[in-house]
Amino acid sequence: MSHMLVKFQHVSKKYARQVALQDVSFELPSGKIIGLIGVNGSGKSTMLKLMAGMIRPSSGKIIMNEHEINGRIPEQVAFLPDGDELYSFYTVVETIEFFSSLYGDFDKKKAYEMLTFMELPRDQQVKSLSKGNKGRLKIILALSRQVPLLLMDEPLSGLDPLVRSSIIKSLISFIDIEKQTIIMSTHEVAEIEPLLDLVVLIHNGQLKAVQEVEQIRLTSSLSLVEWMKETTK
Repeated sequence: MSHMLVKFQHVSKKYARQVALQDVSFELPSGKIIGLIGVNGSGKSTMLKLMAGMIRPSSGKIIMNEHEINGRIPEQVAFLPDGDELYSFYTVVETIEFFSSLYGDFDKKKAYEMLTFMELPRDQQVKSLSKGNKGRLKIILALSRQVPLLLMDEPLSGLDPLVRSSIIKSLISFIDIEKQTIIMSTHEVAEIEPLLDLVVLIHNGQLKAVQEVEQIRLTSSLSLVEWMKETTK
């Protein structure tokens, strides 16, 4: 039975004069694949960084497993950023070995299984990988962490449709949903809709809805993209 893994209690985040999140409150259960959706600039990345303890709220509280987050919590959270944060001079295998040395919870066997599944060139340097292969490598590094919460910031961003389809298949194959919760931000909503159990809709820094995807289909007969547009009118 799932419990409430993440709780936001009246969370706001301001950068200088810009309000990124405004008085956001919600609870998210464990053992789900959750989509954090909204247009670019709506506050999705800020929300993920708050959950990871990378930044602190301007006001309010974020609770993870009944404990307030007051800083980074690598033993609880794996964070896959949108940007390019890998060492470019390492090969693919060296990158996996490096992450294995960094994190005691890193499942190297699972990483190499995914490496084979995704047909990544093991001895190629990160700097010479295509964008699609860099995306695949980052997915491998995130999914190999044995932590309760996996956060992914735009994992499909900028990738061509064939690559996105292959990454979605790998997500389905390698997520251990009995032990982990996945929260991914995306504006590629239509493609990840079949994966999702739950969505959190953010618009202009405000929470618009937290809704089960199946419930959206049953009650509104709309696709997720249509529902998102309708809800943010």
